[in-house]
Amino acid sequence: MKIKEVISALERFAPLPLQDGFDNAGLQIGLTDAEATGALLCLDVTEAVVDEAIKLGFNLIVSHHPLIFKGYKSITGRDYIERCILKAIRNDIVIYSAHTNLDNAPGGVNYKIAEKIGLKNVSILEPKEECLLKLVTFVPQAQADEVRKALFQAGCGCIGNYDSCSYNLEGEGTFRAQEGANPFCGEIGELHREAEVRIETILPAFKKAAVVKALLSAHPYEEPAFDLYPLKNAWAQVGSGVVGELEEPETELEFLKRIKKTFEVGCVKHTRLTGRLIQKVALCGGAGAFLLPKAVGVNADVFITGEVRYHDYFSYENSILVAEIGHYESEQYTKEIFYSIIQEACPGLDVQMTRINTNPIKYL
Repeated sequence: MKIKEVISALERFAPLPLQDGFDNAGLQIGLTDAEATGALLCLDVTEAVVDEAIKLGFNLIVSHHPLIFKGYKSITGRDYIERCILKAIRNDIVIYSAHTNLDNAPGGVNYKIAEKIGLKNVSILEPKEECLLKLVTFVPQAQADEVRKALFQAGCGCIGNYDSCSYNLEGEGTFRAQEGANPFCGEIGELHREAEVRIETILPAFKKAAVVKALLSAHPYEEPAFDLYPLKNAWAQVGSGVVGELEEPETELEFLKRIKKTFEVGCVKHTRLTGRLIQKVALCGGAGAFLLPKAVGVNADVFITGEVRYHDYFSYENSILVAEIGHYESEQYTKEIFYSIIQEACPGLDVQMTRINTNPIKYL
């Protein structure tokens, strides 16, 4: 099993184009053609984590938070990031990170948090927008099934829990082949009429190149006609945060105590208790306070995240219970997602979660 095969499995689950603009997810350090000797999973890459990988004999570290966010003009070991870079390179260790692409992916970080809390009917809190395209093409009736199949295999036609979605309309196409053409049907210089199917289907914008390639390979015409339209639709399956429901309502205090225990939180910070019952829960791992307006907008009873700004406690205390549980604590179970992906795609590869708590924040 090569390292690049492990990375490919991770990127099928959380494609890199799903990351936010500020991010630097993906391959951080190393060459991926080597055989994988084992994968160590972590939230943050620290020197202790690299040492752990060396001791285990593993040449791949998979982290949630990217080790490298900014550009470096020199690598001299002046901080822990540079020391990790040097140590990883010296020991032929590859470092790969899946960050906001994993946050935004279906079944990603926030879905794992929702699972730990026991939420049902979970959906994206802030879906990504303007990330979808509509493909329209025209195919002879006899070849329509073959072209549709190729498009679906390339990533078209997925809407929610449905795949192979398309709209098809029969009609008639006309064309005249000029000198130098090699027409699939019709004769050079003669106007030809062909019974065709207009196929419409949807695709993520980042799959455009693969879809066009599949279309051109499967379409029988020498020069197939097709259109790509940008869509304003929200992509309901991809985006920031999630919202779901508890099977049974809980008091504010019961809920907060359970969250504290589940996520092993040293100190849960929250707005004042008002006596509301908690059933509809919105959440976002990490620094998710930017989603507070969305949580209020969906009438959530509580919003859970890793970091909240001081003045947000004033602004939202009357509209929603806000609970801040710590950045590390909120995302610690990301390692379980990595573990499931790699174990399923790469059976036989030794995969372990780090035994090191990399949380830089300590509680007295």
